[in-house]
Amino acid sequence: MKKNDYILPSINDARRRSKDSVDTVTFSLDEKYINLGKDKKYFIITHGCQANQRDSETMAGLLDAMGYISTDEDKKADVIIINTCAVRQGAEEKVLGEVGALKRLKTNNPDLIICIAGCMAQEEDTVKLIMEKYRQVDIIFGTHNITSLPKLLYEVNTTKQRKVEVFSKMGEIVESVPATRFMSHKAWVNIMYGCDKFCTYCIVPYTRGKERSRDKNDIIFEVEQLVKQGYKEVCLLGQNVNAYGKDLGDDYGFADLLNDVAKTSIPRIRFMTSHPWDFNDKMIEAIKNNKNIMPYIHLPIQSGNSEVLRRMNRRYTREEYFELFDKLKKELPGFAFSTDIIVGFPNESDEAFEDTLSAVKHCEYDNAFTFIYSKRSGTPAANFEDTIDQKTKEERLQRLNELVAYYANKNNQKYQDQIVEVLVDGLSKRNSNVYSGYTPENKLVNFTGDNIEVGQIVKVKITKVLSFSLNGEMVKV
Repeated sequence: MKKNDYILPSINDARRRSKDSVDTVTFSLDEKYINLGKDKKYFIITHGCQANQRDSETMAGLLDAMGYISTDEDKKADVIIINTCAVRQGAEEKVLGEVGALKRLKTNNPDLIICIAGCMAQEEDTVKLIMEKYRQVDIIFGTHNITSLPKLLYEVNTTKQRKVEVFSKMGEIVESVPATRFMSHKAWVNIMYGCDKFCTYCIVPYTRGKERSRDKNDIIFEVEQLVKQGYKEVCLLGQNVNAYGKDLGDDYGFADLLNDVAKTSIPRIRFMTSHPWDFNDKMIEAIKNNKNIMPYIHLPIQSGNSEVLRRMNRRYTREEYFELFDKLKKELPGFAFSTDIIVGFPNESDEAFEDTLSAVKHCEYDNAFTFIYSKRSGTPAANFEDTIDQKTKEERLQRLNELVAYYANKNNQKYQDQIVEVLVDGLSKRNSNVYSGYTPENKLVNFTGDNIEVGQIVKVKITKVLSFSLNGEMVKV
C-alpha cells in the first residue's frame, strides 16, 4: 500500500504464498552513502529473538560501512534504531514506552534521527499508531528491507522528511551484506528466513514472509570464515530450521546441512528453532554422528492438549509429540531439552491446562519459555472466543513455572561436583568477580578463576546447583 510516498504494510499482502522460486540478490553499498555517517554515532536497541539480534548486527554493519561509530549511550547518538519484536503485546508496549522517552532527546537535538525497525514495523495498526502519535520517529522500515537503511538515512538527511518504507511480501534472500558481530566467539548464522506454518496465534509468518532457504554454499562459506576469525560456536537460525531446503527443489535438507557445517571444524554447533512437524530420523542421525553438534534441542510443544494444539494449527497431537520426544531421548542420551509453552490460549479448559502440566511431567524439560497467550491482530486466534479471565491465566502460568523450575532443578542435580566444559562469554552481569558461560548442554555456569579470556573453553567444577544455572570454580585438568 502506498500513500503520500509512504510504503505501508498490508497484512493481506503479507499472508500470500506462492510456489514461485525466491530471488537471491547481492548487496552493494552505493558510494554516495559511504561517508554519510562521518563524525556521527549510532545506538541500536534490540528486542526479541535471535533473528532480531542477527538483524541488528546487519544494521550495525551497514552503519559502520557508512562511517558511523557505535555508542552505548543514546544521548550521544545521531541515529537511534529500535529493532522491535511483535510476538507479544508486552514487548510492543515496552517499545512504545521507549519511543515516548526518546521525545526528550529529539527536543534537545532536532537533528537526531529515530528509526523503528523489525517486526512491529510490519504491522498495519502499529505503523498507523506510530505515524499518528509519535511524531519524533523519522524512519520506519521492516524486516524485508534492512538493506534500505542507507538510502532511508540519506533521504531523511537531505529532505528532512519522514520516511516510511515497509514491504509486505514473500521476500527474497540478500547476500554479501556487511555485518558487525556483537560477539567475538559466538555467531548467529541465518540458514533460512520466514515461516509457512501459520500457527493461529503467531504473527511471525506475516512479519517475516515465506520460508526461503539460503544456498548451502553461502552458509558453509560464512561458517568457514567464522572459523578463520576464531569463532568457537555458531547457532544456525531460522523460524523453523528443520524445514531448511524444502523450497529449493532438491533432496538437500537440514540434516545434510548439519553434516556439512560440522565438517568446517567449528567447535560448537547449535540450531534454533525446531518444529516437531519437520524433525525426522535423518536429522537425528546427523546429530548423533557429529560430536560438534551440541547436546541440546529446543523443541516447542506450546500446549499439552491435542484439541488446543489443533486450534493452534500446530499439526501434531499430544501423542505424536511424545512419540518424537521419547525417540529423541532414547537416541540422544545426555541431551538437554527446552520448550515453549503458551497458557491461556482462548477457551483453554481446566482439563486442557492439566494436560499441559502432565506433558511437562512426561518430558521433564531442562527449561521452558512460558507465556500467557497474547492476542495478535490479524491472526486467526485473535477472533477466537475467550471466556478465561486474566487472573486464571496468571495463576496457571505460576503453577506451570513452579513445575518447570522443579524439573530444571532435578535435571541440574547430576552436575553437582562434576567437571564441565564452559565456553566463556565474559564477566557475569551481576558480579564483576565472576565469569559466565555455557556448557554443551546450554547450561548457564557462573564461576570463578584466574587469567580467563572471552572465547576460551575452560574446565569448571560445579560447586552449587540452582534451577536455571550452575555455580563453580575453574580447574586445571
